[in-house]
Amino acid sequence: MWNQIRKSFRKLLCPESADCLSHRNIQVASESVHGEKLAPQWVTCDACVEENKGCKCDHDTQDLKSAVVNEADVEHHTDQANSSFAHSVINMIGMLIGLGQLSTPYALENGGWVSAFLLVGLGVICAYTSHLLGKCLAKSPKSRSYTDIGQHAFGSNGRVLAATFIYLEIFMALVSYTISLHDNLITVFAGTQLRLPIWAKLYKSQLLTLMGVLVALPSLWLRDLSSISFLSSGGILMSIVIFTSVACTAIFQVVKANHSIPALHLHKIPAISGLYIFSYAGHIVFPDLYKSMKDPSKFTMVSIVSFASVTALYASLAFMGARLFGPEVSSQITLSMPRHHIITKIALWATVLTPMTKYALEFAPFAIQLEHNLPNSISSRTKTVIRGAVGSFLLLVILALALSVPYFEHVLSLTGSLVSVSICIVFPCAFYIKLSWAQISKPVLILNVILLAFGLLLGVFGTISSSKLLITSLERAHHT
Repeated sequence: MWNQIRKSFRKLLCPESADCLSHRNIQVASESVHGEKLAPQWVTCDACVEENKGCKCDHDTQDLKSAVVNEADVEHHTDQANSSFAHSVINMIGMLIGLGQLSTPYALENGGWVSAFLLVGLGVICAYTSHLLGKCLAKSPKSRSYTDIGQHAFGSNGRVLAATFIYLEIFMALVSYTISLHDNLITVFAGTQLRLPIWAKLYKSQLLTLMGVLVALPSLWLRDLSSISFLSSGGILMSIVIFTSVACTAIFQVVKANHSIPALHLHKIPAISGLYIFSYAGHIVFPDLYKSMKDPSKFTMVSIVSFASVTALYASLAFMGARLFGPEVSSQITLSMPRHHIITKIALWATVLTPMTKYALEFAPFAIQLEHNLPNSISSRTKTVIRGAVGSFLLLVILALALSVPYFEHVLSLTGSLVSVSICIVFPCAFYIKLSWAQISKPVLILNVILLAFGLLLGVFGTISSSKLLITSLERAHHT
């Protein structure tokens, strides 16, 4: 049995086999503001579609993020795309708002007010690349996910590469969320004495973080859609609370916005570019949003409205934070707010609760696909135990990394430069060029080649810069 389980792990990145399973698409559903799935969970068999007959492959519709089918015959199902324009805009905005809102004030202060043009420019570019993903999906109606587009463009290598970057981004983002949990818990419980002799070897901050992760750990065993979706909606609500708290701090002059923002720190641009690009990381679920729309032809307008709204939010928050706290602004804006004020306490608790709402949702693509790739001979209960055990183990690994590398801004910047820039800029441009090579006009081709090269340069220099800063911080901590 364990040999079969090991084989199942190897199928995670490329689950197709030589039979009809090789034609099946993996459907990845995404966050919904209203606690619903953004995209329908029916999984179609391309071979059956091409032959213009009812699909005879088994369709599993019980999972939130990923569905991988078995081989029993079931009746044919049809997709139900019913998201309106407004609902799609709200969902896309909900996907994009996250850790970026905590770090943009720090990024603007360190890069200078001129770097705001980079923030806005990346928002425009990412809106355009989301449009490219929509064009790729229109050209290949059978593609249902980001990895499907990769496979259609570059074959199995494209699928494996896309899946690898997706899982890497999820893993590194969860490390960043855990670091944020660690930093804000320390502030929330500042001055509180914890006396637990059995944990004497752990520092107070480590103990608090461990307790927070253990509270969230049971969520990884959840399989009920409504429960996980509720957590998803809770995370979006926490983001709104954080932004409102910072805005209230400025509006009611809890702190006076009397700091000047430097014009430009050119040498810091590569590092902060990773923070900016991570703020727009949401492309892996855009195909699902596209497929869920009543009228997919409006997807481009959805992208424009959503990215314009999020860019305006990030820019306003960045300028507010930089003006309020100046050079003393923290890499997480909530840590710079006056600790004695009730608004700060609300913001801190919202930041603490955010990671706890993210673990189950972010882990779901890997966990559910793992469960479905396990041999049929294993009982459903055993599959659930394996899935929960693997999730718990990975979360503990994430906790260990977060406590070992507690440098939020550097880890987030590295995530943006190493992974997010590829998913948000490089891959969409490459996919579109490959799929539309015969029809693409020369000006559009040149534009996409320029954006692809820009993304690669931004990723390389940003990765080098953020890696150096991270290594320097680790060495400094080691010496002290």
